[in-house]
Amino acid sequence: MDTTVAQTLYPLHRCKTLHLVRHAQGIHNVEGEKNHDAYLSYDLFDAHLTPLGWKQVHNLRKHVQASGLSKRIDLVITSPLLRTMQTAVGVFGGEAYTDGIEATPLMAANAGNSDHSAISSLNCPPFVAVELCREHLGVHPCDKRRNIKEYRPLFPAIDFSLIENDDDVLWTPDVREKNEEVAARGLKFLSWLWTRKEKEIAVVTHSGFLYHMLSSFGNDCHPTVKSEICTHFANCELRSVVIVDRSLMGSDSSTTNYPGKIPHGLDLPSDVAGKLQENNANK
Repeated sequence: MDTTVAQTLYPLHRCKTLHLVRHAQGIHNVEGEKNHDAYLSYDLFDAHLTPLGWKQVHNLRKHVQASGLSKRIDLVITSPLLRTMQTAVGVFGGEAYTDGIEATPLMAANAGNSDHSAISSLNCPPFVAVELCREHLGVHPCDKRRNIKEYRPLFPAIDFSLIENDDDVLWTPDVREKNEEVAARGLKFLSWLWTRKEKEIAVVTHSGFLYHMLSSFGNDCHPTVKSEICTHFANCELRSVVIVDRSLMGSDSSTTNYPGKIPHGLDLPSDVAGKLQENNANK
């Protein structure tokens, strides 16, 4: 491709900024790296974070606060599994929850065998659980979620209202979702994002989901840019990207554009005026 003409302009109100995060280290990552067959074990059902994973969460939290990112995010979307919700509230949530604070806790103390104090929702963006951004579905018990009614007391301030079924009807024990199906689900998720008004959104999800969703992009870019988009995420890695609405899926009007000519006055540009004068002279 000709990289000398690769720059492109889009209206700001037809763009969203996404801060994509893979969950921190879970118990399944440790056991699965030792023996891949461990992913088939029900001992790893709805895998929670390891102590090392919580250290990764705390380090990413320091980064998003130091960079000012935590003040810019309008919405946090999380996959409804223990490891992603623990990561989401640990990175983007409030401080430690204490009695007397007039804010519902994002996470109860020791939620999901975390040995972690409760986390406050004070001064935080909304948190919403979304099924579309789950990991590969099927076969691996670590990717099967609990009933939503079990999650609600553990994560009281996360909004689960978009999840239609209390039990996990998407996961099956004998059929693993195909890579192309995960990619298609990822594109459906991105299309759904355009129904949201928020402009700067954090998404806490999974390695396989991110990899297959993002692999659909970057084919018209320099290879270095393609690799920045499409390589596998490390545990608790964050990448910020911009998505563009080229097909008018979104309906938001600009909040920064200004129409001008208020009050109304003559404002014909000089080059247009010259051509108009030339055309009149030739008549």
